[in-house]
Amino acid sequence: MAKAKDVESGESIILPLISRGTKEVGCGSNCMVLLSTLVAVAGSFQFGMSGGFSSPAQAGIRRDLHLTLAEYSMFGSILTIGAMVGAIMSGRLSDFLGRKGAMRISSIFCVVGWLFIYVAKGAWSLDIGRLSLGYGIGILSFVVPTYIAEITPKNMRGALTTANQLLIVCGGSFSYLLGTVVTWRTLALMGFIPSMLQMLGLCFIPESPRWLAKVGKQEEFESELRRLRGGSADISDEAIEIQKYVESIAKLPKARIRDLFRRNYLYSVIVAVGLILLQQFGGINGIGFYASETFVAAGFSSGNAGTVAMAAIQVPVTTVGALLLDRVGRRPLIMVSATGTCLGCFLAGLSFLIKGHVSSPDIIPILALAGILLYIGSFSIGLGAVPWLIMSEIFPLHVKGMAGSLVTLVHWFGSWAISYAFNFLMTWSSSGTLFVFSAVGALTVLFVAKLVPETKGRTLEEITSAMSSFSSTKL
Repeated sequence: MAKAKDVESGESIILPLISRGTKEVGCGSNCMVLLSTLVAVAGSFQFGMSGGFSSPAQAGIRRDLHLTLAEYSMFGSILTIGAMVGAIMSGRLSDFLGRKGAMRISSIFCVVGWLFIYVAKGAWSLDIGRLSLGYGIGILSFVVPTYIAEITPKNMRGALTTANQLLIVCGGSFSYLLGTVVTWRTLALMGFIPSMLQMLGLCFIPESPRWLAKVGKQEEFESELRRLRGGSADISDEAIEIQKYVESIAKLPKARIRDLFRRNYLYSVIVAVGLILLQQFGGINGIGFYASETFVAAGFSSGNAGTVAMAAIQVPVTTVGALLLDRVGRRPLIMVSATGTCLGCFLAGLSFLIKGHVSSPDIIPILALAGILLYIGSFSIGLGAVPWLIMSEIFPLHVKGMAGSLVTLVHWFGSWAISYAFNFLMTWSSSGTLFVFSAVGALTVLFVAKLVPETKGRTLEEITSAMSSFSSTKL
């Protein structure tokens, strides 16, 4: 197989591309784009709260409801089972109801989920609530980056799509910090607020113009595109480019799931699924869901200090990643990120390996904390956001719904496997578990170097044409 750099550099291997007609827009005409992104990422914030909730809540829930470790592991991981169901339906929902309609459905399920957790008296109510939350964020994990990528000018797409991950991180950090000072029930009550804000905000923002063009709503397509670009902007070139692309894919047969594995789209599937699998099997949901107990196992008297430090580092580092994404590109950022996760897990694993074999035991928790903070910071700067951004960029519009369902299903399967098994793996061998995660980080660097293309500075139509051409000529 040829290396991904062939896609980046070779006009010779790319089919004639649709003309670059998108005009750069000034700051004054971006207000609606920014507002729409803000509404979309309100769901991302609640996504982060859902994932971060289980770490600070673990001790309180197990004490108040008398849950065993196995019961709590089920509660922690059932979020991902619901998310798998949501992922399966996310593409179809967003294709049938539109991007805004899918976000509305997810918000409703998230509100219901938090309320079930808040009133829980036993494991069954907790699990129902967590399952409902999972279904909602399974939809969000596809539709939010897709919506942002489809409404955003190419010169802003990287930064604004990364806002999805930034708000996920902010939500997780908010859960970590607030969970140290309030009860788990209060934290659950706070959880449904972002979804309520998103449902309200959806009444005031436009639908994705690309989706409207795809379903044949021509007048709405033009009016919504004008709302996004500003009343004085010239949208003619961009509208023509989108319309030509939609007309070209409309001539193709109706796509089915097996079509994703045909030659035209195989490269895109390999890149998207590979990145998501490596992201998840690098251990992020195990470390994130159960960080508090991991710090206690490393020798801290409580996990609060470690989780506060994690919360403090995630937001600024993710912000730096968002600012760098459209400057340095997708590939360099994700390779630096994966290298950092590799080193971070190695340090944390080393701390558990030498525990009990050093003359100064105080160094063990410090080494574990340094390793986990390096891991979290490195993940936040690239691996958290870039795979979702690339997924939203590389699939053609007519298969994006199914492709998104496939990728998010794979994501949540990996998340379930890691989040459910993590406590048992750490009981088996803490150092061995972390060394495996370190090896996955190293494998991620190799995968990106060999297979992942650079998409910075291209329109969505240009990227998908290039990916299809590469699949047809090189695979």
